Amino acid sequence: MTIEAHLATLEKKHGALEQELHAAMNQPSIEDEMISDIKRRKLRIRDEIERLRSSTH
Repeated sequence: MTIEAHLATLEKKHGALEQELHAAMNQPSIEDEMISDIKRRKLRIRDEIERLRSSTH
């Protein structure tokens, strides 16, 4: 897999997590721990995207 393809995959995952987070925050029955987990996963993906982008420049 090329770096560009990997970046595209990570960006899709990040977008999906953003939608999942938005949906979870609109449900009063969702526990804070679940929301925190989604945020952590988003952050890890964002960090990986930034690392890949900086390594290609």
